[in-house]
This record gives sequence, C-alpha cells and structure tokens, in this order.
Amino acid sequence: MLIDFFLHLKTRQLPVSTKELLALLEALEARLVEFSLDDFYLLARAVLVKDEAHYDRYDRAFAEYFKGVEALPGLAAAIPEEWLRLAARRHLSEADRQKLEKLGLDKLFEQFKQRLAEQKERHAGGSKWIGTGGSSPFGHGGYHPEGIRIGGQSAGNRTAVKVWEKREFRNLDDSVELGARNIQVALRRLRRFARQGAATELDLDGTIAGTARNGGWLDLHLRPERHNAVKVLLFLDIGGSMDDHIRACEELFSAARSEFKHLEHFYFHNCVYEGVWKDNRRRHDERLATWDLLRTYGPDYRLVLVGDASMSPYEVSHPGGSVEHWNEEAGGVWLQRLLQTWPRAAWLNPLPEKRWGFTPSIRMIRELLGERMFPLSPEGLERAMRSLVK
Repeated sequence: MLIDFFLHLKTRQLPVSTKELLALLEALEARLVEFSLDDFYLLARAVLVKDEAHYDRYDRAFAEYFKGVEALPGLAAAIPEEWLRLAARRHLSEADRQKLEKLGLDKLFEQFKQRLAEQKERHAGGSKWIGTGGSSPFGHGGYHPEGIRIGGQSAGNRTAVKVWEKREFRNLDDSVELGARNIQVALRRLRRFARQGAATELDLDGTIAGTARNGGWLDLHLRPERHNAVKVLLFLDIGGSMDDHIRACEELFSAARSEFKHLEHFYFHNCVYEGVWKDNRRRHDERLATWDLLRTYGPDYRLVLVGDASMSPYEVSHPGGSVEHWNEEAGGVWLQRLLQTWPRAAWLNPLPEKRWGFTPSIRMIRELLGERMFPLSPEGLERAMRSLVK
C-alpha cells in the first residue's frame, strides 16, 4: 500500500525520495500511529514533505489516494471519546435555530466573562456553559448564530465572531499549474508598458524609415526596451472560509506573479486591520504595520483585494470586532484608508455573485468600495481589470 501511495505522490509532482519512504516505514513499525487515518496523514506529511509550500499539493494527493477510506487497512479502529462527545451535539431544526438569540458584541463579551468566573467543570451538549456541542454561544462543535469559538475545530457553521486559539494558515502555492489561461489573458488587460533605460533594442520601423530617407544608406536606429510598468498591491484573505477557495486563489496568484513585474502581495484574515503579513508561517511574529504600507507605496499602485468578504458584520463596523484579536479601529476604517491612498482598487470575490446579497458583511464592503467588487471568474476579472485602467 505505501509503495503505491509513494508512487502516487511522485505522479503528483511532490519531491519525495526513497529515503523518506523508508523513514515512514520505520515510524509505522515503531507504532507512532495506530488507529487514525488523520494521524497517519500528519505523520506522512511530516516525514515526506519538507517544504510547507507543498502542503496543499500533498493534501490533494492524499485525498485522491485515500478517498472513502476511514481507517488504515489492517488496523483495528477505535472511536475516540472526543468524537462521541461531538456527535452528541444537537441537530437543530430550522425553527430551533431561529429561536437562538444573537446577543450583540458587547453583551456577548459580558456573558463570556461571567461564564469564565462561574464555571468550575467541563460541559458538553448544553445551551449555557463553555463546552462542546449544544447551542451555547461559547465553546466549539455546536451551533449558535453568533458566538465565541474556544479551541477545537469549527463545526462548519462559521458563525463565530471571535476565535480563542492560535490558528495556523499556509502560504498560497505560486507555482500551481494554471487551470485556465484566460485568467492570464484577463490580467493582461491591466498590464501597461513603458520604454525605460538605455537605447539597446533595434527600432526596426525607425531603421527602415531612416534608411529610406538616406537614399538606401543604412541608418540604424535603437530604442529602450519595453518594460512592464504597471504596479499592483495584492491583498489575499487566508484561512477560515477561504479554505474552500484555495485552488482559485492559487491560480490567480500564479497568474499575477507571471504577468506583473511590480507586484507586492500581503495576507490578511477576513478584513484588513492595523497589520498584515507576507508569510503565514510567521504571521504572529513578523507583521507589517498597515500604516507603513500606506506611507511606502505611492498612489500609482493599483489595489486588488481577494476574499469572500464573509464574516461577522462587527469586523467591518466595530472596534474589537476582529475574530482573532482586539482591533482598536474597525475594519471599515482601514478599508477607507486603503481606498484613499490607492483609489484605483477592486475586490475579487470567489463566491458566485448571486449569493452576495445574503451576507451582510458583503453588502457593507461593496458599499465601502463603491460597488467595485467583482466575482473571481474570467468574466469578473475582465470587468475588474477594465475598472482598474480607468
């Protein structure tokens, strides 16, 4: 099985070697993992993949090979206690969901402080205490229309307004094979050329005209080379609901890297605040102040933001609304500063345009951008590039 898996990784252009395969076999013989396919996934990734830039490619290859497999063949499966606890969470009907009340940001924090002071033990499946499952606004694994997720993985509802854990995001792979060449063609509409530097390129038209004027005597004309002159600032939303759109964003990122000579990229999560980062592996340690970017890059840059704009409305409208940290100023304030500095701007949204009207935060950001939000599709890219050249 492992040899076929190893060959499958090779066919997916992952740089794995026989030495790493032998190391993985030794780890399995030492029974570092036993029952869980998830544990095997982590172990194999740690042993076989040496560069985090290849993690996404490994994930896709692993999912293809083990599709439908729930445990490692030949090993007895045990159901962890935590799985049973999460399975106990309520399956709420639509009527039950509508009965749950959104508390508002201030009241939510007030109740959270109160629960921390009162709670003395672990809870699961309830509607009040900090725990797992159930419909409490505090904890993880359950459902509430507006809450604080504490530890654990998201249950997929994506309704938390705060997340109390250190989350790790991965960089987008900028070497991914483009799924559609028309992304490059659409971006090329924005590209502008200027002639700069010393005259080192043959000017064929000028040479022909000059030679003709000289009665056939060669009159050689040179001109500066053409250089890609457009400047782009690319801000990429990463993590959370954007995990569903990694492939589309990687295709866009790859195309942008190949089309624009003057491209600077930065990552953010949900909304731009006082800090952004260049490398997701060091996002907690090497942040760049947004104020510094506003002072560094001139108004000749085009601003392109990429994200699904799907978040709590508090992130856009309220100080302290960020899902991950306490922000002194609302995300909408920072977006307005970006637009004032770089007025030629567009927001690319990977969600289908017909779904935008159902999410309050998308409506808010569209208003801030003056309706300059476009779908991340070939047709949407064409519209976005036309708006950026005006």
